[in-house]
Amino acid sequence: MRAINIINSGISSSLQIDQRPIPIAKADEVLIKVHAAGVNRPDIMQRQGLYPPPAGAVDILGLEVAGTIAALGSNITHLNIGDKVCALITGGGYAEYCTASAQLCLAIPDALSFVQAAALPETYFTVWSNVFDRASLQLQVGETLLVHGGSSGIGTTAIQLAKAFGAKVIVTAGSEEKCLFCTELGADLAINYQQQDFVEEIKCYTQGKGVNVILDMVGGDYLARNIKCMDFDARLVQIALQKGIKAELNLLPVMLKRLTLTGSTLRSRSIEFKAHIAKQLKRNVWPLLTNGQIKPVIYQTFPLAEAEKAHALMETSLHIGKIILTV
Repeated sequence: MRAINIINSGISSSLQIDQRPIPIAKADEVLIKVHAAGVNRPDIMQRQGLYPPPAGAVDILGLEVAGTIAALGSNITHLNIGDKVCALITGGGYAEYCTASAQLCLAIPDALSFVQAAALPETYFTVWSNVFDRASLQLQVGETLLVHGGSSGIGTTAIQLAKAFGAKVIVTAGSEEKCLFCTELGADLAINYQQQDFVEEIKCYTQGKGVNVILDMVGGDYLARNIKCMDFDARLVQIALQKGIKAELNLLPVMLKRLTLTGSTLRSRSIEFKAHIAKQLKRNVWPLLTNGQIKPVIYQTFPLAEAEKAHALMETSLHIGKIILTV
C-alpha cells in the first residue's frame, strides 16, 4: 500500500510517499480501507520528533480516518466488511489501509461524506472527554465555556457542542475573519487576541464574573490570564501547550475562587477509556450529526501524496476548521 514516511525526523523533516505492507488486523481490530484522514497538530509534532508514538503504535502519522472495513479480526461480530466507519487510531492514518480497534469505530452518519467523517474522531473524542464527560469538569446548561483557538478543529467542534447542550461560548481567535466565522457558527463572543485583551473583554462581557470552564490549547503565559478570567468554582482543562510547558502560578486566586486546574492527553489512554467515550458520542452526539444540527468544518483537502503541503498549511495557522487528506 501507499503510505507517508517521515524523512529525517526533526525540525527540518519532510514527508514522502512510499510503499509499506498492508497491516493485518488483530483479533479485536478491523482493517480499514482509508478514504480520508484528518491532519492534526500532534502529527506535525511527531514529524518534528517532539511527540513519539506510544509503545506498540505504528510510526506512520495519522490519528483519525474514515473509510470502509476491508477485513475483520477473529473476535469481531458487530461490524461487517464494507461498513462505512470513522475511527480514532493511535497512528497509521496517512496510508491506504490502517487497522483500528473495533470499539473505536463509529458508523458514518448518512448525511456526511468520508472527508467530513475523517474530521470527527480526534476533535469530538477530545472535546467530549474534556468538557462533557468528566464529572468534576462537566459543562452545565447555562454555564459559559471559553475556548482558545476557536477557529481550529477543536474550537469549531467545541462551539457547536457547547451550544447544542445549552451553554454560552466565548472564543479567542487570531483575526477578524476567524472571529466572524466563530460567531456565525454559534459563539456568543469572539475575541481577536491580536488586537484585544481577552481578560478585559471577558470581564466586561460577564460583568466581572468570569467563565465557568476553559478549554486551553495554548499554555505558557496564558495560565495566569486564564485564572483572571475564571468565576468561582471554575475549571481549566489544558489539552495542548503551543506557547510552552512552563508558567508562573499565583496560588492565591486558585484557593480563594476554589478553582480546578487539570489537563489530559488522549493518544496514550487505554482502549477501554476511549471506548467509553465512543459509546457516549454514539448516544449523545451522533444523533446531532445525523440530523444536521452540528457538522464538522472542513477548510481544505489535499491528496495523500501532498501531506507535506497539508502540514505547511497547518503550521501557518491560517486555516479555519479541519485539514483533510484524501486517499
